[in-house]
Amino acid sequence: MRLTLTRPDDWHLHLRDGAMLSIALAHSARQFARAIVMPNLKPPVTTVAEATAYRARILAALPKGLAFEPLMTLYLTDHTPPEEIRKAADSGFVKGVKLYPAGATTHSAAGLTRIENANPVFAAMESAGLPLLMHGEVTDPEVDIFDREKVFLDTCFAPLIQRFPGLKAVMEHATTRETVEFVRHHYRAGVAIAATLTAHHLRYNRNALFQGGLRPHRYCLPVMKRETHRLALLEAATSGHPAFFLGTDSAPHPQNAKEAASCCAGCYSAPHALELYAQIFESAGALDKLEAFASFNGADFYGLPRNREKITLLKKAQNVPDHYPVAGATLVPLCAGETLDWQMQPETGGT
Repeated sequence: MRLTLTRPDDWHLHLRDGAMLSIALAHSARQFARAIVMPNLKPPVTTVAEATAYRARILAALPKGLAFEPLMTLYLTDHTPPEEIRKAADSGFVKGVKLYPAGATTHSAAGLTRIENANPVFAAMESAGLPLLMHGEVTDPEVDIFDREKVFLDTCFAPLIQRFPGLKAVMEHATTRETVEFVRHHYRAGVAIAATLTAHHLRYNRNALFQGGLRPHRYCLPVMKRETHRLALLEAATSGHPAFFLGTDSAPHPQNAKEAASCCAGCYSAPHALELYAQIFESAGALDKLEAFASFNGADFYGLPRNREKITLLKKAQNVPDHYPVAGATLVPLCAGETLDWQMQPETGGT
């Protein structure tokens, strides 16, 4: 079986920096034409000048023969000036501003302490048409970790779009049925919101974290939820609805940082992300919906042209490596040691 698609994009990707950047970039650029690149480096990318420098490092690390366009983002802090939003909108390559609630996930310590602190920035973004990309969880320690996304919808996101109804916004790596319903409801009402869906949240529920023992390479934030939520995400992804599109949230960490007493959050799916999505869509009987989800909906939301190049997926088994070497360490991918049913090959002569 052969499946030919318009070359897809990744609308949520962590590339890191230095040695990790080289391997993560090579894996992603093999499949995706463009990616929204997350800004949570150390220190974070908070200005257009820093995004310009980071973009240059990414392009310098791109392997020869691969075409890839990094779409940059700024890290929103309590002190981001509205003037920086205007610079970002004028840059041509900064395509969003990332909201991390302070302490919500990896390298988020510099994030917003209160969402209201950024109201002047949100107003500038609404005016400029620059999307807000959200890690949609509250960090109140009294809120159960499995409820943090729903509480964010009720206490942060809903009031935000009431204050700024023209603000474009993305709930990144959605994990709950409530988020799917929220996006659909407000999309019908004309609010420009969307959600990205990861392969790991589409494939696994929270039982997968404990299958045969604690599985740190499946640990991510937001954490996986109950099976009812996974099924809601899968239905949204395979529905063809334009507000849902591919965002891997692929996040590389060295093996010793994942297999630790306090392990890092993040799943590294970049080496075989598209093949994994194909397997998920096939299992749902929805391969005909994969192209819109992977190649069209995100580009349309961001107001970018759809890619013209084609890629081909072959129904052919491949074994996922146990690890990849990187700078004297090892990097363990999602599904390490497993067999996937699909392989990607470049489409020669496609336009």
